Amino acid sequence: MVAIWLSGFGLILGLLTLLWLLSLRLKDSSIIDIFWGLGFVVLAVFYNIFATHGYEPRQTLLTTLVAIWGLRLGGYIYWRNHGKGEDPRYQKWRKAAGDAWWWRSYFKVFVLQGVLMNIIAIPLLAAQYYDADSFNILDALGAVIWLIGFAFEAGGDWQLARFKANPANKGKVLDTGFWRYTRHPNYFGDACQWWGYYAIALAAGGWWSIFAPALMTLLLMRVSGVTLLEKSLVETKPQYREYIRKTSAFIPRPPRP
Repeated sequence: MVAIWLSGFGLILGLLTLLWLLSLRLKDSSIIDIFWGLGFVVLAVFYNIFATHGYEPRQTLLTTLVAIWGLRLGGYIYWRNHGKGEDPRYQKWRKAAGDAWWWRSYFKVFVLQGVLMNIIAIPLLAAQYYDADSFNILDALGAVIWLIGFAFEAGGDWQLARFKANPANKGKVLDTGFWRYTRHPNYFGDACQWWGYYAIALAAGGWWSIFAPALMTLLLMRVSGVTLLEKSLVETKPQYREYIRKTSAFIPRPPRP
């Protein structure tokens, strides 16, 4: 297993190095965001090919779910960001680093995300490596959790895109649909899908990989997701404080009166 994981690590770092070189040409480090979901698809397929003694139906299930998630996410981020230039987060880092950004970006953005990607992807390897040779209730549970998460993430993104497309909603807060029950249905859905992958890994015998979905959830809630985004939303949208009072930050629940 370690040899397969290290080989996958090398593959991802190689692809991210090429992406970094492209980012230098485009002067846009935020293209990494498009690759985040796609990188997991690459790893899932890689593990599927080289974990030759795993249970093939489980490998197919896991790889299919990851592909649906990653391709949708990558396509959505490309559609959302296309033609808008570098994301303001990366612009801020670029300005702070000055002339050194060209090489600092490799480690701060591309290598860092490659390391995180390979750590978080460990359940994808465990699910496909172990040879538990039949489906069980945990596989079904994982698929159901994944489906709930996909509905929240994809549905939340679709609702937000429709909301932003209407000029009358400029400066307003979306508080209907999935957004009525959680302020971040896309992040909640993303976390759910990773716990779904873990349930499938658990079905195969990879109980020890629980740290990976826990890390992903932590990142979404406290690092790059909820906390980071809400700092700017509170400053730019006065209604957002009331939205915070009424609506759960992460786990869906009925809004407060």
